[in-house]
Amino acid sequence: MGKKSGARRRRHTQELEKKVAEEMGTKKVVIDTIMDSGSDTESDDDKDLKQSANKKWQNRTRVLMMCSRGTIYRTRYLMKNLKNIMPHAKSESKFCKNEKFNVINEIAELQNCSKVMFFENRKHKDTYLWLADVLNGPSVKFLVHNIHTMEELKMIGNCLKSSRPILSFDETFETKPYFQLIKELLKGVFSTPHHHPRSQPFIDHVFTFTITPDEKIWFRNFQIPDPKLELLEIGPRFVLELIRIFDGSFEGAVLYSNPTYVSPNTIRREIKMKSRKRKHE
Repeated sequence: MGKKSGARRRRHTQELEKKVAEEMGTKKVVIDTIMDSGSDTESDDDKDLKQSANKKWQNRTRVLMMCSRGTIYRTRYLMKNLKNIMPHAKSESKFCKNEKFNVINEIAELQNCSKVMFFENRKHKDTYLWLADVLNGPSVKFLVHNIHTMEELKMIGNCLKSSRPILSFDETFETKPYFQLIKELLKGVFSTPHHHPRSQPFIDHVFTFTITPDEKIWFRNFQIPDPKLELLEIGPRFVLELIRIFDGSFEGAVLYSNPTYVSPNTIRREIKMKSRKRKHE
């Protein structure tokens, strides 16, 4: 019975991978369900044995989600959307810009959080996202582009609140070492632990992470209507541009720095210089 159910699940996963690849316009994606403390890909007999042996949740991963003071409204709504689809996330009051980032690690420890999502806003224009593993590192800094919230998109897709997601990664994540590291960090942050008390025992949506030709990471959230494997987008959407990867949590040596990254200040300065030259001509 277990072998037959396992084969059905594998076929179901392969069909879902094809649907996601067609929707994202890529050749291949990898469906990655997190199997830290008991996964939905186990047989029914194994589930009964595991639930009787150790009831409820073992992987106690929690994500601290916070932002800096002066964050723009669009980023606040994005955080609200992510909080609704990530039942293992805990919010915290706004972080003072005068404090050092090391304080965030202390706040995470007080909240019993092992992962951090920190949205940093500068000049009320630019939004940066820090993803960090508080215990052992690493931490990654992104520039966030093209934020579109659920309220703005008004998509027809819908999912149960606090349901667990499937994580889908583009095959490009396996091509370079720093993409592999980012993939593991994304899995640790966005995956809802099995048997988490705030989560529901259902999987009805999929988080897709796709790498664009200019090496930016595109996040989208789709509903999986049952029994048809047709994807309906829910939202939110945003694009992450890699800046740096650090060895520790918000500190340490630089493991990787994106050579093609150009800061928003530099772009705005170049635009001003070009406009001044046109006026003088």
